[in-house]
Amino acid sequence: MNVKALTFLLFPLAASAQGFAGLGTDADGFAVPKPDPVFDFPADHGPHPDYRIEWWYLTANLQAEDGTPYGLQWTLFRSALAPEAGEGWTAPQLWMGHAAVTTPDAHFVTERLARGGVGQAGVTADPFAAWIDDWQLAGRFDALTMTASGPDFAYDMDLTATGPLIFHGADGYSVKSASGQASYYYSQPFYEVAGTLTLPSGEVAVTGNAWLDREWSSQPLAEDQEGWDWFSLSFEDGTKLMGFLLRQTDGSAYSSATWIDAESTTAYGDGAFSARPLAMAKVAGREIPTSWQVTLPDRGVDVTVTAIYDGAWMETSVPYWEGPVTVSGSHQGKGYLEMTGYE
Repeated sequence: MNVKALTFLLFPLAASAQGFAGLGTDADGFAVPKPDPVFDFPADHGPHPDYRIEWWYLTANLQAEDGTPYGLQWTLFRSALAPEAGEGWTAPQLWMGHAAVTTPDAHFVTERLARGGVGQAGVTADPFAAWIDDWQLAGRFDALTMTASGPDFAYDMDLTATGPLIFHGADGYSVKSASGQASYYYSQPFYEVAGTLTLPSGEVAVTGNAWLDREWSSQPLAEDQEGWDWFSLSFEDGTKLMGFLLRQTDGSAYSSATWIDAESTTAYGDGAFSARPLAMAKVAGREIPTSWQVTLPDRGVDVTVTAIYDGAWMETSVPYWEGPVTVSGSHQGKGYLEMTGYE
């Protein structure tokens, strides 16, 4: 998700009119996800170059000692120009990194771009390491260090997983449209985090929780899907909810959700999860919904999700909104919201 995400590195695809950022473009010789996947770890933590798009996508809800909330994002996207292999500058892989920090009154964001095959960016599975330039996410998958920096911020974090991997959809096969577009999608939503943010005002020691999404596909959207709204919510009672809407050109939306508790994981198909904008904000010259009513009736969820900072706009190659949120209503908690396709 995210379809989460962005595959925003879709420089070649972003020029296409088929779906948001070209993600509805035909697979054209690339491998495509199929039902009943069998995952192979640690290998599947690494890249899948026979698929066109892929990401390693981490968001974190953090808090300083004085109670101030912060959010951070670390993302590495891989996009393939062609399904064949290559070496050096002939390798068809493109890489893009996004890093951001959100405070109650500011949003800092930066982007890195790289060509595959020359060592500037990449991912290895065992030992796990994902990097672009001097940014890195590395270690065992259940115990990672994470670094990134931009012109006006930096962070250095340690992450420790306290729960299992979570597989979305049908055992990791996540359907994204009524016509059957899909991705392979799993998460590690149980990281505990501690580290240091460096901001224009100085260093801030923070602790909190993080959620890492892993997803790959070759055509994750239908050509009539123009964007999505993705929610990762962690409630104070220990349960968690991932849900997304994929907005279609006719005004309808395709939805999917995963409910996570201490005993089990439950996938919900189209129509079970809903999200309705409650308030709009003017962000980067456009109207963005920064407060939502989110419901999953089967689990008694009826909550208001509110941005910590309305202006969490990612002014990147393909722009989008991404930031930390608070949760109130039937459940209390915090989480992250990503919104794409708002013109």
